[in-house]
Amino acid sequence: MPKHAVTALAVSLALIVPASAQSQWKPNRPVEFVAAAGPGGGTDTFARVVQSALSKNELLTTPIIVSNKAGGSGAETFVYAKTNPGDPYKLYFGTQDAYVLPLASKLSYDAGKDLTPVAAMVFDPFVLWVNPKTSGIEDVKGFIAKAKENPGKLKVGGAKAKEADETLMTLIEQAGGVDLTYIPYKSGSEAAIQVAGGHIDANVNNPSESVEQWKAGVQKPLCVFEETRLADKTVIADGKSWNDVPTCNEAGLDIKSFAQPRTVWMAANVPPEALAYYTELLKKAAAAPEFKAYAERGAQIQKVLTGDEFKAFIATHKASYSEMYKRNGWLRAEQ
Repeated sequence: MPKHAVTALAVSLALIVPASAQSQWKPNRPVEFVAAAGPGGGTDTFARVVQSALSKNELLTTPIIVSNKAGGSGAETFVYAKTNPGDPYKLYFGTQDAYVLPLASKLSYDAGKDLTPVAAMVFDPFVLWVNPKTSGIEDVKGFIAKAKENPGKLKVGGAKAKEADETLMTLIEQAGGVDLTYIPYKSGSEAAIQVAGGHIDANVNNPSESVEQWKAGVQKPLCVFEETRLADKTVIADGKSWNDVPTCNEAGLDIKSFAQPRTVWMAANVPPEALAYYTELLKKAAAAPEFKAYAERGAQIQKVLTGDEFKAFIATHKASYSEMYKRNGWLRAEQ
């Protein structure tokens, strides 16, 4: 073989071997899933369903440990990510909180610098809920009428302050021309319990966090904040399905769509091969029976975003929240 041919072959092999090694990267020790919520919250459930889908289908054979860092409305999780740059053995589970929390509060992490977006795995629609037995409210028109009769006295609960739930409540105020009082709780599940007990009048929540109260007859969905009705026609309670719940726009509240992404992140400066591995792994998890069943139970919108598509969504979604925060007077001056 000519000398130049041998040299060319050696260069080719030098390029091929690292690429092959990168494509074969996978964890060889336990992986930590860090949930930006307390036990039982929506993000905690999300992380544990992904854990189950990966383990039961042997998509990831190393142990998976789920931990919770709910402090600072979930900011603790992303501050923790900042302290672990380059670590390919930690995944961080949240919502839009990763990039929305810094809009209103000065935090010690920067989502654009300290986090690496991996995937949005599913989207949760929001529903307006009441306990008709304790509130006397049966529909959206009744909710608006009662709020107008009692300015500032209707108590609406949700998860965290100055995040998705409270933002949505301010949109309800604007669309309905009413004044409401927002009560923040640690999780949507806790807010649902407060409504069920008659301690507050209403809450805005994902379907999965109030469905058991609906079945028990202590909560009722008034409307869903989506442009079209939810597709699931399985009867849940009162002889009705998610598809029977009107959109809020149909019911007289002009808010067309307000969905929450369930997101997964890594720290900054992680190895590209690890990012590629987890991106493909989470796509497989989203297609697993356990994850699909979870999405169907929660009447979630099954849509996976990764790579540039996910980054574009983040930019658009963050800009939308910035505008709403500015209107509410929540936006930090330096934003």
